[in-house]
Amino acid sequence: MHTEEACFVPSSSTRRRSLVLTPLALATGLVLTAFGTAAQAQAPRNHATLAMVAEPQTLDPMASTADLVGTIMQHVYEPLYTFDAQWKVVPMLADAAPKITPDGKRYSITLRKGVMLHSGRELNAEDVVASLQRWMEQAPRGKALAKEVESIQAKGALGIEIVLKQPYAPLLAQLALPSGMAAIMAKESIATPLKDFVGTGPYRFKERRPDQFVLLTRFDKYSPRKEAASGYGGKREALIEELRFTPVPNANTRVEGALAGQYDFADLLPVEALTRLEKSGGKTVPILTPSFGFPYLVLNTKEGVAANQAVRQALQVAIGQGEMLAAGFGDTRFFIAEGNHFPKGSPFYATAGTDQYNQRNAKKAKEMAEKAGYKGEPVRVLTSRQYDFHYNMALLMAEQLKRAGFKVDMNVVDWATLVQRRNDAKLWDVYVTHSGQFPEPMLSPPQLGDGAPGWWSSPAKQAALAAFNTETDPAKRGALWAKVQQVVYDEVPYINVGKFNGLSAKSPALQNYQPATWPFFWNTSIK
Repeated sequence: MHTEEACFVPSSSTRRRSLVLTPLALATGLVLTAFGTAAQAQAPRNHATLAMVAEPQTLDPMASTADLVGTIMQHVYEPLYTFDAQWKVVPMLADAAPKITPDGKRYSITLRKGVMLHSGRELNAEDVVASLQRWMEQAPRGKALAKEVESIQAKGALGIEIVLKQPYAPLLAQLALPSGMAAIMAKESIATPLKDFVGTGPYRFKERRPDQFVLLTRFDKYSPRKEAASGYGGKREALIEELRFTPVPNANTRVEGALAGQYDFADLLPVEALTRLEKSGGKTVPILTPSFGFPYLVLNTKEGVAANQAVRQALQVAIGQGEMLAAGFGDTRFFIAEGNHFPKGSPFYATAGTDQYNQRNAKKAKEMAEKAGYKGEPVRVLTSRQYDFHYNMALLMAEQLKRAGFKVDMNVVDWATLVQRRNDAKLWDVYVTHSGQFPEPMLSPPQLGDGAPGWWSSPAKQAALAAFNTETDPAKRGALWAKVQQVVYDEVPYINVGKFNGLSAKSPALQNYQPATWPFFWNTSIK
C-alpha cells in the first residue's frame, strides 16, 4: 500500500523512493571509502539483514494486498509484466508486449523460453493459466479483473490467450503490480493455503521462523532478462547469497538498529529520525522517497455506523486532513495537503470534489450526523502502531470526530491483526492505511475494485468505473477519472488524507540499492 509529489519536487511525477538525500552525497562517498578500508580487515559476508515493519501475515502473494507481503515475495515470484523506472509496463516472464486484436478484447502472450522454476523444470503456459486462474479466484484485484475476462487458455507450450468481455485498459498494469501479485507459480504447488513457494524469481524460499525472519536464498538456475535493469524491469541478478527479512515492528527499534549497523536496510522510519540519521557519521545512509504514498481512511459501507452514506459524509466534513498530516509527519518536508488524488502533471490530475477536502467543520458535521440519524453509536477506528503516522493521524482524527459529536472507540492492534480484522465487517467502522499512487488509477486503492474491505458498491461507482476502464484512449481517460473522483467524494467509501514522502535507511555496505516503492534487493551487493 504507498504516492507522489511534495516539497522536494521529484524530477518525474512517477518517481518514488528515488532520492538518497543529496546533502549527504559527498559525505557518504568519503564514508564509503573509509568504511571499505575497515571492511577489508573483516571476514567477508554474503547475506543482508533487512528490517521490515512487521511480521507478514502470509507469504502467499495472492492472499494479501499488504505491501510487506509483496516486498518479500517479489523476490520469489515474478509476474508476466512489470514496471520500469518510468512506471511503464514492460515484459518480465512474457517474451514481449502482447498482440492485441483491433477490438481490444483478445491478448496473445508468448512466454520466454528456458525460464526455470525453483523445482527444477521449465515454466510453461499451463503454469501461467493455473496461476492466473487462482489469482482471479483469490486476490482482491484478481477477483475484480475476473469480471472482465471471458477466458484464459494455453496455446501450445509457451502461448497464452486472454479474451476479455469488453476492452479493459488497465489489464497489463493489473498483471504487473507487486502488491496482491498475479504471481506465476508452478501449477503442482498451487494449493489453499499455499504451502510450497515455487516461483521463478532470483531468490527461492528457504525458511520462515515466525517473528524472527523469512529467509530467501539465491536461485542458481535463475533465467534473467537481457535488457538493462530499469525499475522492476530488465536484468535481475541475485548478487547476495541470502536475504533475511526481519520483522521489527517498533519504528524506533528500526532506527536504533540502523544507527548501530545491525541492519543493512531499515524500512519506513519515523520522520523525526531524519536528523539523527543525517548526523550518524556515515554509519547509515538515509533515503528519502518523494511522493512515496498517500494515507487514506477506509470506511465500512457494509455494516455499522458508516454503512449510512449520510453519516460517512458527516465524518468527511468533520475531518481536517491538514491537521492529520501534521500529526502524522510533523516536518512539512514530508507531506502535502491537497484533495486531488493525483498530482499536477499526471494525466489524472483533477479537482472534482476537492471542495469536500480538509473541511474540519465540527458544527456542520454535527448537524449532518444528527440529520442522518446518528444516535451516538461508537465509531470504531482500527489502527496500528506499526506505521507511526497511521497511529498519530488516528489519534488526531479521533479528537476531530469527538469535537463534531461522534463517540470514538480506538482499536489499536498490530498490523497483521489489522489486516485480518479488516476482513470482518462486524469489527470496525474506519481503518487507517496508506497506498501507492501509480500511473494507472485502478491499481490503488483496492477499494476501487470489488470485494476489498469496505465493500463499496453502488450504481454510480459501477457507471463511472465502467466508462473509465473501457476507454482505451489515454487522452480521454483523464476526464473520466475526474468523474470517478467525484463519486468517491460524494459516497465517501474512503477518504484520501494527502500525500507523503517516505524515509528509510541503508548501511554503507549495501551497494547499488535502487530506491523503490516495494524495496527489492536483486542487483544489490554487500561490500
